[in-house]
Amino acid sequence: MSTLLVRGRGPVHGTFLLPGDKSITHRAFLLGAMARSRLRVRGALEAADTGRTLAALEQLGTGVERDPEGGITLVPGAWREPPAPLDCGNSGTTLRLLAGMLAAHRFTVTLTGDESLLRRPMQRIVVPLTRMGARVESRSGCAPLRITGGNLLCGTTHQLPVASAQVKSAILLAAARAGVGVRLREPGPSRDHTERLLALAGRTVKRLGGGWLELKAGPGNLDLPAELSVPRDPSSAAFLWAAAAVTGGRVETPGVGINPTRVGVFALLRQAGVRIQITDERENAMGEPVATVVVEGGELAPFTLAGDEVVRAIDEIPVLAVVAARAAGRSVVRDAGELRAKESDRIHALCQGLSAFGVPIKEESDGFVIHGGGDFAADVEVDAVGDHRLAMAFAVAGLCGRGTTRIANAECIDVSFPSFPEVIGAQWET
Repeated sequence: MSTLLVRGRGPVHGTFLLPGDKSITHRAFLLGAMARSRLRVRGALEAADTGRTLAALEQLGTGVERDPEGGITLVPGAWREPPAPLDCGNSGTTLRLLAGMLAAHRFTVTLTGDESLLRRPMQRIVVPLTRMGARVESRSGCAPLRITGGNLLCGTTHQLPVASAQVKSAILLAAARAGVGVRLREPGPSRDHTERLLALAGRTVKRLGGGWLELKAGPGNLDLPAELSVPRDPSSAAFLWAAAAVTGGRVETPGVGINPTRVGVFALLRQAGVRIQITDERENAMGEPVATVVVEGGELAPFTLAGDEVVRAIDEIPVLAVVAARAAGRSVVRDAGELRAKESDRIHALCQGLSAFGVPIKEESDGFVIHGGGDFAADVEVDAVGDHRLAMAFAVAGLCGRGTTRIANAECIDVSFPSFPEVIGAQWET
């Protein structure tokens, strides 16, 4: 059941309740394991990636309870050395953030994952965690990682080579778990969900200017509220927003997170001529801004994505490329070389996939150039190469294609948005 069939259709209309935010779900689970008392998480994303985080925490000694209303409760316990390596599957967030927390525990754990995860760079967390006093052994800078935590981690000052919420969070969680202070410098903005959750627990990450952040020393166990509610995922919503854009439809998504570090996609869609209405703006109990977002498609225009805006739209770039392919004119994405170190080499695989649709696209070292506006080819066959963002982007392209689009190796959609095929009316090949 790995080939997804998507048939061309008319405009996509409807109101859709999206799954919980994947990034925030990971962090809620991990910080719940650091809490002084039980933490119930409502609205969590239940998907392959977040399931890996829960399973790893259980193996380390954290209790996990599920209730009939769909809540997941974390029951903190003394962490213990697991009897076998912890399998993070395809989840880079699980591996990197858990590595930070494990750096503060005096036992040895091996973190591993699937073939794709074992190719992703990990030296960016190995260096700062080692500097803090942990021993981290890697395979040429990649996982598996063998971590022996330091008895007493020390604080550190570290400059991140690239803006990365996962690397930043690994260091912050290592320091928070060990109760030590740390200073970090980001070369550009990245997701701040970890900082918001730490602030909720009384461990404020102060912004010092010039990209510097500081977490002061404090207790290793966190005082979190008894319950947290996860916003709906804007990265998942982006595929439906794009579907409305390319088919001339109208999509409404209530309760979606609109954290400023996550919604660079809005600026790009607006640049492309897409109408976006944001209503019912509020801040939820986690300190995260949420709203109802309505997106209406129409005549599309080309756009350019570069610089700091890339980080705020990094997960949405594959589906934004589909929007660019439908817009008459030249669209450019650059400064996005980090896409080559995701679940796949997203730049190369995206260019190959859109080329199969007949889209004139030129691959660059750090992005691509698209000359859009033409019709898509009929009855296209593409390969998602096991990358969930590519699988869903190609599915959106298939909605405005002619005939049937067959997407191979698309079962990876379960990583972040398991119900996506059903939502867009796609079918699995039998």
